[in-house]
Amino acid sequence: MAETRLNDRDDVREIVRQRYGAAAKIVLEARGQASCCSGETQAEGSCCESSAGKDPITSGLYSDTEAAQIPEAALLASLGCGNPTALAALNPGEVVLDLGSGGGIDVLLSAKRVGPTGFAYGLDMTDEMLAVAEKNRAAAGAENVKFLKGHIEEIPLPDNSVDVLISNCVINLSADKDAVLKEAFRVLKPGGRFAVSDIVWKREAPAEVRKNVELWSGCIAGALLDDQYRDKLAAAGFTNVSITPTRAYTAADAEQFLGSDCCRQAEITTVLAEAADALMSAFIRAEKPTQ
Repeated sequence: MAETRLNDRDDVREIVRQRYGAAAKIVLEARGQASCCSGETQAEGSCCESSAGKDPITSGLYSDTEAAQIPEAALLASLGCGNPTALAALNPGEVVLDLGSGGGIDVLLSAKRVGPTGFAYGLDMTDEMLAVAEKNRAAAGAENVKFLKGHIEEIPLPDNSVDVLISNCVINLSADKDAVLKEAFRVLKPGGRFAVSDIVWKREAPAEVRKNVELWSGCIAGALLDDQYRDKLAAAGFTNVSITPTRAYTAADAEQFLGSDCCRQAEITTVLAEAADALMSAFIRAEKPTQ
């Protein structure tokens, strides 16, 4: 595989947009399921199709009860690494914002929890994902939901307008995480909560992984060290920062999501296998001070 190098924010955005746009088209065209390691349509019966929905990062995140509350297409379009709506404290009447909302699963679940007096926004840059999300909103009959087009580094909402900010395996995809966290701090109300699921390294990643942009759009290469995440949140102004592991990944997991014959990242499987147990999904909490 010819290695693709990371140059700037626009390069990363375009790679991510292409990968997740292709994943959304699979759902829109009802030709298969999407997974984090395969954003393209696969032929029927291919090895990627047979493993769809079984990726160790994206699978098993939502309970049967939660799945029953939303359209099936919202679940199929989910490319997250956690379930922030299950871990975040959401109260009736609150305003929630989901950064990188994709097919809308976490927005729709949040909208149910905040109720008719609350509101849930989803922000995504990918037209195809926004189309999936809007179809899911209509199918769910959700009136307290709005999906916005934009970048998570430039949130199109006013200052101090959101009670809770959630995100699901998206902040790690940004090439400018400082800008994302500063924007998150800006839009949160005083006392607002930051409650995201994300991929985090427990120790430094191999250089080969950091340099490969294809992995950036596969939820891995852009991940921060846990201490880096804490430092960046503090620099943005957040307090009471905590990082709680929710799923650790083994060498076998690394081989599954990067090393099958049908996936293009096969040659770097060994690199991630050497980094076994260094990678985890985590729930990251922080607060905006009241003053």
